[in-house]
Amino acid sequence: MLRVSKIFSRLFVLPLFLLLSGCNLVVMAPSGDIAVQQRDLIVVSTILMLIIIIPVIFLTLFFAWKYRQSNTTAAYDPDWHHSTRLELVIWSAPLAIIIALGAVTWISTHQLDPYRPLDRIAADKPIAENVKPLTVEVVALDWKWLFFYPDLGIATVNELAAPVDTPINFKITASTVMNSFFVPALAGQIYAMPGMETKLHAVINHPGEYQGLSANYSGAGFSHMRFKFHGLSQADFDQWVEKAKSQGTALGRPEYLALAKPSEREPVRYYNAVDKDLYEAILNLCADPSKMCMSEMMHIDAKGGAGKDSQENRERLIHDNRDAGHEDVTPVRADAPAAHTMQHGDNSMPGMDMGDGSTSDSSNGSSQPAQHQGH
Repeated sequence: MLRVSKIFSRLFVLPLFLLLSGCNLVVMAPSGDIAVQQRDLIVVSTILMLIIIIPVIFLTLFFAWKYRQSNTTAAYDPDWHHSTRLELVIWSAPLAIIIALGAVTWISTHQLDPYRPLDRIAADKPIAENVKPLTVEVVALDWKWLFFYPDLGIATVNELAAPVDTPINFKITASTVMNSFFVPALAGQIYAMPGMETKLHAVINHPGEYQGLSANYSGAGFSHMRFKFHGLSQADFDQWVEKAKSQGTALGRPEYLALAKPSEREPVRYYNAVDKDLYEAILNLCADPSKMCMSEMMHIDAKGGAGKDSQENRERLIHDNRDAGHEDVTPVRADAPAAHTMQHGDNSMPGMDMGDGSTSDSSNGSSQPAQHQGH
C-alpha cells in the first residue's frame, strides 16, 4: 500500500513539470548582446559550481550506501586517520574552482559594467564608426514609465522602442520612489533613484516585442508597472517615431506634474513637443518651479551654506508630491541651525550638507541619498 501511494505522489508532480515547460525563460534566451553575455555568465558559473557539487552529492550517497550497517563486507579501519592524496583532492579542487570563479567575476564585472559604453553589437559584430547611439532618458514614476528621446524631440509613457543593432544609451532616474528598470531580453536591471542618474548601455539584436518592468517594489501600483519594448528595423523605427509625432501632444512642466501623480494601469501615451529642460528638472527634483533644484542646493552647500537664511528654503525642498495638501510639516524653530536637511518622515534629501562637510551628488551613483520608500 505504501508503495502504491509513493507511485501516485510521483505521478501528481508530473503536471507541475508540464506547467513549467510553458514558462518563458527569457533570461536564458535573451535577444540583446548584453543579456546574452549575462546568460553565458550564469551558465559558466553554474557549471563551475556543479563540478564540485555533483561529485560531493554522489559520493555522499555512495558512502551512505556502501557503509550502511547491513553491509558486513565493507572495509572497517578504525585506525585510519590521514591520506595525503585525499587531502590534495579535497583542497585543490575547490581552490581551483574559486580561482576560476574569481577570474570570471573580475572579467565580467568590467565587461558588463552598465556604465561602460558598448564596444560591439554582437559577438561577431563590432560597432561601426558611423553608428550614432540612441539616447533614451528614463523616469520611473508612480506607477508608470516615462521615456524621453532627446535627439528626436518625443517622449512616451509605458512604451519603448529602438532599432536593432543600434547601441542604446539609457539615462535613468526616478520621481519620488526608488525603482528598478528591467528589460530581461535586453540587459540586466539597473536602479532608478530620485535625485540621482544611473546609466545602462545595451543593444537589441532581434526584432520583436519584449516585456519591460519594475524589478523593485515601490508601492501599491508596483504589480502593473510594466511596459512594452519594441525591437524594430530602422524603417519600422522611423515609422514609430512618426506615429509618436503625429499622435502626440505637448509635454511641459504642468503636464508632467499631472502625469507624475500616483496612478495605475496608465495607457500608452505619446508626446511630440517636449520641454527640453524637463528631464534635468526631474533629475534635480525641481520640475515644480516652486521647488529648489538639487544643483542649486549643492551650490549653496559648496559655498558654505546659507546660515539662518536657509530656513526659507525648507518648504522648497519638500519634493514628494504624493503628500501634497497634507499640512503635517513640523515647524522650524527660529534659533534652529542652518536647514541643510529636509524633514519628511525621517528622510534627508540628496545633494545636501550631511553634517561632515560632504554633499551627496545627484549626477552619478557614488552618493547614498535617502529614498522615499512609499507610504
